[in-house]
Amino acid sequence: MLAGKRILLVIGGGIAAYKTLELIRLLRGQGAHVSPVLTRAGAQFVTPLSVSALAGEAVHEDLFDLTAEAEMGHIRLSRSADLVVVAPATADLMAKMAQGLAGDLATTLLLATDTPVLIAPAMNVRMWQHPATQRNCSWLAGDGVAMVGPDAGDMACGEHGPGRMAEPAAIVEAIAARLAAGPLAGKRVLVTSGPTHEPIDPVRYIANRSSGAQGTAIARALAGLGAQVVFVTGPADMPPPEGVEVVRVETAAQMLAAVEAALPADAAVFAAAVADWRVAAQSETKIKKQAGALPVLEFAENPDILAHVAQMGEGRPPLVVGFAAETGDVIANATAKRTRKGCDWIVANDVSPDTGIMGGAENVVTLITEAGAEDWPRMSKADVAARLAARIAQALA
Repeated sequence: MLAGKRILLVIGGGIAAYKTLELIRLLRGQGAHVSPVLTRAGAQFVTPLSVSALAGEAVHEDLFDLTAEAEMGHIRLSRSADLVVVAPATADLMAKMAQGLAGDLATTLLLATDTPVLIAPAMNVRMWQHPATQRNCSWLAGDGVAMVGPDAGDMACGEHGPGRMAEPAAIVEAIAARLAAGPLAGKRVLVTSGPTHEPIDPVRYIANRSSGAQGTAIARALAGLGAQVVFVTGPADMPPPEGVEVVRVETAAQMLAAVEAALPADAAVFAAAVADWRVAAQSETKIKKQAGALPVLEFAENPDILAHVAQMGEGRPPLVVGFAAETGDVIANATAKRTRKGCDWIVANDVSPDTGIMGGAENVVTLITEAGAEDWPRMSKADVAARLAARIAQALA
């Protein structure tokens, strides 16, 4: 399955580094070539000798290896692999990746590479759940970095929860999936994402709290399965993924026009949080504040993009997937929305403020289809995207 594939394995400094010895063995057992890079911290947990013996190649440790650097060895290393794998990806290493630091061989390779990157995070549960780590996770996802794990369970520190590095067999599966041609090869998929901004005057607008993280992750996951993705995005916080066709819009009307221009498609995923209303008559100049007088804004309905595409008849994508962000009666409201809009699937979630879903790194969704409602456990938005993309691939097979 991995015969002839070249894997550049960066081993970070965590107790989970011992698992990389088994990971190397499994990769070589499937015919892959493994070039190991051992960080200084990683060498506190596994020895260069054990890593080299299993990989069958010399271990790279020092950025300033004069023999290698005479030929710009770190650049060659960073680009000669089919995939760069970071395991374990510690909180420190992820932070350096997110900030683009390059203070040693590992981080320099990661900054210089034009090869896809897969990370396997591993750290204490509190470190994993810290807002800084979650921000770095989201930022790396936006840069196109794929992730496997972390798993939940007992940790070496005595605590329990998410943060354990994925098992070597699971990492091998993720590597194989990342390198596969993809079940969606030859399929065209439209994805909308982010909020829309509906102007009131030249300096004010109506918007919502959508970050675009979930839509971005879905577009990336679909592209990872080989799909040709058209990504129509409002002004989101998350940068768009690489390897997709990006169409940037501001308003709901612009998004509708971009969606119509992107058709036909084999599937359409409407993850954007489109504003339901706009100001009927946008002021051409800034509305001035007047003491004792409040401006009166008259609203008009925005186009219903999901319903428009789901009910369009000729030219309708074979699979139309909508999203329902609810704050109460989630299943009932989303089920009714699926029927009312005419879409095939609805991905429903509770975005009440206490859930941390809107703008956060994780999601809890229910997939509603003609067959009924399927609850998914809480997971990262990247994992939700991967699971949804796999279901889409099955439906289009």
